[in-house]
Amino acid sequence: MRGDNMKANLRTFPFDLIRGDIRLVEESLASQVRTFDRALEGYVSYVCGSTGKRIRPALAVLAGGATGGSGEAHVRLATILEMIHVATLVHDDIIDGAEKRRDLLTANAKWGNGISVLLGDCLFAHALMLSTEFEEKQVARKIAHASSQVCTGEILQTQRRFDLQLSKADYFRIIEMKTAALFETACELGAMLNGADEGTCANLAHYGRNLGTAYQIYDDCLDLVGDESSVGKTLRTDLEKGKLTLPILNLLEAATEKQREKLCHLLVQKEPFDLSALANIADYEGALERAVNHATLLLREARQDLIGLADTPYSQALEQITFFLDDLLDQCRC
Repeated sequence: MRGDNMKANLRTFPFDLIRGDIRLVEESLASQVRTFDRALEGYVSYVCGSTGKRIRPALAVLAGGATGGSGEAHVRLATILEMIHVATLVHDDIIDGAEKRRDLLTANAKWGNGISVLLGDCLFAHALMLSTEFEEKQVARKIAHASSQVCTGEILQTQRRFDLQLSKADYFRIIEMKTAALFETACELGAMLNGADEGTCANLAHYGRNLGTAYQIYDDCLDLVGDESSVGKTLRTDLEKGKLTLPILNLLEAATEKQREKLCHLLVQKEPFDLSALANIADYEGALERAVNHATLLLREARQDLIGLADTPYSQALEQITFFLDDLLDQCRC
């Protein structure tokens, strides 16, 4: 594939190719909103209708396009995965106490935790019900498994908050579940719906897992260095809520015993603190740099997973996404 040429055109967003397909997904989501009880329709419309990145739907459609073409089944898959993703965001915002997402009030900030918990549950249940409409039962099973993985990852992360014994292996296991599982499923099932061979499906699944893991590392770095006004969501919540992300684990690993003791003291206070305090403890810039470098390596692996695909606009777009994320990661460097 022509990686060098695409890297030179990073400003051309890779999802432009499937703008029409994503419009169909938006229409499908809107149609599903209308199937909920009228008393719930306003809630569901609010959380599903906000303009998100639609990364998981895009991956499902692109994987389909790269393996023979996308159709109605891919739009249905994309709709289901986005509904599951939205459900996880609703629950995440409750757990994190987030007040803003995409420049809008979160469901919990708007209606309270009680309604928001049940709203997320409704979205999960509806998405899983839709998945049973696929003729191939394996598709529904994989969607259900991915949903279970996402929820398990979130529970594990919540269990391990403020746990200074959390290892990098633990961290990667958690983010592979809570974030990468839906990326992986989107790519694998996008190919499977076209009857792609097992090797191709496995390679695309691995691509999705690497991409999703790298994306979560980016998100974790962004929480430390991003600007709320441009990102459009509440930041600086990970440390306050006790989430030990890769940059912080790197910092703990590199710190001297005295620095580690001071850093641990700051973390377990469970109070907001100025991020400049981190820079005064140990090699904060180096910790961020190593996290970005790890994500960059995962993206390089993801490109390797695409080598067996025919060189088409769709396979090129899958590759370009990795370069686009590379560019975003570079912006997280100090």
